[in-house]
Amino acid sequence: MYKTALQAAAIGMACISFAAHAATPVAAAEKLYQANCAVCHGAKLEGAVGPTLGEHAWLHGAPTRANLINVISKGVPDKNMPAWSPTLNAAQIAMLADYIAANADKKLAAPAAMAARPATTDLLGGFKLPKGFRISVYAEGAETARSMAVSDSGIVYVGSRKAGKIYALVPRAGKQSAEVVTVAEGLENPIGVTLLNGALYVGEISRVIRFDNIDQRYAQKPSYAVVKVSLPADKWHGEKVMRAGPDGKLYIPVGAPCNICDTDDTRSAKIYRMNPDGSQLEEVARGVRNTVGFDFHPSTKQLWFTDNGRDELGDNTPSCELNVVTRPNQHFGFPYCHGGVVPDPQFGKNRSCDEFEAPVAKLGPHVAPLGMTFYTGKQFPDIYRNNIFVAEHGSWNRSTKSGYTVHLITLYGNQLVSDTAFIDGFLRGDEVVGRPVDVVMQADGSLLVSDDYAGRIFRVSYDGK
Repeated sequence: MYKTALQAAAIGMACISFAAHAATPVAAAEKLYQANCAVCHGAKLEGAVGPTLGEHAWLHGAPTRANLINVISKGVPDKNMPAWSPTLNAAQIAMLADYIAANADKKLAAPAAMAARPATTDLLGGFKLPKGFRISVYAEGAETARSMAVSDSGIVYVGSRKAGKIYALVPRAGKQSAEVVTVAEGLENPIGVTLLNGALYVGEISRVIRFDNIDQRYAQKPSYAVVKVSLPADKWHGEKVMRAGPDGKLYIPVGAPCNICDTDDTRSAKIYRMNPDGSQLEEVARGVRNTVGFDFHPSTKQLWFTDNGRDELGDNTPSCELNVVTRPNQHFGFPYCHGGVVPDPQFGKNRSCDEFEAPVAKLGPHVAPLGMTFYTGKQFPDIYRNNIFVAEHGSWNRSTKSGYTVHLITLYGNQLVSDTAFIDGFLRGDEVVGRPVDVVMQADGSLLVSDDYAGRIFRVSYDGK
């Protein structure tokens, strides 16, 4: 649900129509802006991952009504801002243009994302974890840090989003913290990373690349090979996470190129697997709107994955999901049924939710579950073994924020026993201090959590009894 400029707002959004009698033009335009633009440009046009829409140097022409209509309609491809003409109609784009133009010469507050971060002591003191657990900052400076993969030597490889970089977190003496080394840059939203046979595989939007012998070459700006595989390259939900499976294959999802659309007869909204060289691409699961994290059960080897629910059905529906693949050709509901129980108002007619696989856990509406991992270490108490940690990135368009936590999912077989907060405090009142993305385990059994909001990697250890 998150991209540079207006692209982040494109993730998980539907076209919103406004009846002429429902609100004044200004109120309707503001509602339209909040639903579609605020996540990137700020709720008050102050800027966030995208620039302020108040007074600043306008790089793509003066903020006149005509030019704003043109920019909004066509997008800015080199800044990853999508064209909005396929999503919004001409009247809605004109309303947005008028709203932005009316504020374009105003001096607005600095973006919250650029405000001073809390001091480390204040930051860490605001987190809540179960008794006996300790959280610390493992690394800083990994801008827009996303998925992570830990090598046998203990180096942690981290993908990114807007930064376009791959990082290596190299442990310092004592292994309580790490130095951030840039492995590669100038890539297209390389959020997905995984390791297989000593090689680092990276998922960009339009391709998969491979860095051989990465532990020996990470500091040398290493060359890479392009894996020959053809996958959709839509920018909407088009970022590619990856995971090496216990079968020696690479698993890679393709999200739906929309908030809601019928994708059954396309290559989107599915999870695939392939050989490491890109051959024998085959479907693993379908009806998966946008999974940004998955792992394999340590005993059964079954694939488990998170999935982000659709938007624009209100604050409290539908729920995001945790699912498990138990047999071939399973369909997990998108776009016909959401959260296992909510028929889609557009595509769910004449369909029953009973046709599709129900989620193991309903994680909550708009919490945006991303990375997940089974805990297999020995540092934490035994009750954590073979249970799941899920990073909930947090809502972007809910009137009251939800998510912004790391949750513990406990299981009995494939059945949910409990879903509880493990790390709370990324959201403090209305203040966001971090957005957890991925969770991985180190060899010593400690847990790492990536945060793409502040570019930090946190380490969670257990020193209780």
